Amino acid sequence: MMTIPAIRRRRLRRFSLPALLAAALLAGAGSGLAQTTSQIPITDATDGDTATVGSTSLNLKLPRFASLRADEVNLRAGPGTRYPIEWVYKRRNLPVEVIDEFDTWRRIRDWEGTEGWVHQSMLNGRRSIIIVDDLAMLRRDPQEDARGVARLEAGVIGRVDSCGDIWCVVTAFNRKGWLRREQFYGVYPGEEIQ
Repeated sequence: MMTIPAIRRRRLRRFSLPALLAAALLAGAGSGLAQTTSQIPITDATDGDTATVGSTSLNLKLPRFASLRADEVNLRAGPGTRYPIEWVYKRRNLPVEVIDEFDTWRRIRDWEGTEGWVHQSMLNGRRSIIIVDDLAMLRRDPQEDARGVARLEAGVIGRVDSCGDIWCVVTAFNRKGWLRREQFYGVYPGEEIQ
């Protein structure tokens, strides 16, 4: 049986003098700037869902899961390129939760609770997962005593194919098997995926 290790370096904290100066200027600019970037909620007459004016995903519910599209994605303090970069994600397909929208920008939250803004072009709707247990056993069948397919270390990213109440079918590094929901991040409690 194979043990699949995680990539240890998940994200890089980066500060530069111009970014720190820009953050200080934005903080001192007062409430006028904050009002220009606030959201204007509207109601969709068809189903009563609330979305944001200028959003390109008015029909998608919030919150929802997505994944990072690129190997390097900047997480910004606000919805625009004028806001400083707070994090640089270095993991393609990392699952994130989209929790807010403004124009073409999405506010996301990762599995550790870090929040910030990314451009919508850096996200895709493909459902992925990240292992949060120290070691998760990918099993042949949805049973605790089923034979193992692979051992997945914390931080391994995979794809979720389907989910029932307790078990989900997951693919990681061309190995397909069953994992319990609590062993990974990327699926809401009680959510069924077909």
